[in-house]
Amino acid sequence: MVKRLNVSDEELEESIHQYCRDITKLERQGRFDPITGRDKEIDEVILILLQKGRKNAALLAPAGVGKTAMIVGLAQRIVAETVPDYLKGARVLDVDMPRMAAGTSSPADFQNRFMPLCKGIAERYHEPEYPKYIIFIDEMHTIMPTCEGSAYRGLSEAMKPYLTVGDLHVIGATTLDEFRMYVAIDPALDRRFQQVFLSVPNAEETYAILQALRPGLEKHHKIKISDELLKFVIEKTNLHLPRRNQPDKGIVMLDGACAYHVMYNGYDGELTEQDIRQIIAIEAKLHPDAL
Repeated sequence: MVKRLNVSDEELEESIHQYCRDITKLERQGRFDPITGRDKEIDEVILILLQKGRKNAALLAPAGVGKTAMIVGLAQRIVAETVPDYLKGARVLDVDMPRMAAGTSSPADFQNRFMPLCKGIAERYHEPEYPKYIIFIDEMHTIMPTCEGSAYRGLSEAMKPYLTVGDLHVIGATTLDEFRMYVAIDPALDRRFQQVFLSVPNAEETYAILQALRPGLEKHHKIKISDELLKFVIEKTNLHLPRRNQPDKGIVMLDGACAYHVMYNGYDGELTEQDIRQIIAIEAKLHPDAL
């Protein structure tokens, strides 16, 4: 056993249990649908994680494009063991910042909750008995000192010593504008993260994503969804929800249309264009006949 750990195994696991979602554990439990369409970006992240120096990634994309889904895709690769040996058995931990901040009265209180997790992971980095830990921080700009009004403001300063010596693997996610506004202005932190850009999927790519998600939706709602209706929901969401991004708007509207069908028609049917029109009309505040 490894000796002289400042954070015991029990303390670290308690922090993970309280304040993180163990994405790899949830994947082993079958909690996620297959992630498709992000192989190139996942490869980029794996390449970054394998490096000795700049081993942290910043996922940059507008809302709804699938930054969190990409983390699930990485976890799926790890669980399937289709990753290099270095990452086999790794744990992907999504830090639940709101839960960690709940009940704290100051940045110092918040950091007192975060640091045992950070220290516990960092001091195990060079110990072969332990897996590699990959911390995912969504909205990473909120941990920067200049992010006014954030309950997590300044956390980057507490993490910086561990990032500097290379004892952490961190994947952050934010938009390009927020990265430039809050993260890139700190040269020391900017140097520690390599940028990975996630483009908005086109109609063909969104169609492939919805095809991959269809079995899970059909199983949950107990209805059938045709290829034509997958294309229809993409067409109508692109037309009537222009301010939102694929694949999120397609996924949400398809799920909502299935729920609408079940609500009014019960199980064992087939999704219709009218179901899709109804749910998009509600979201877009239009009459269904206008779609």
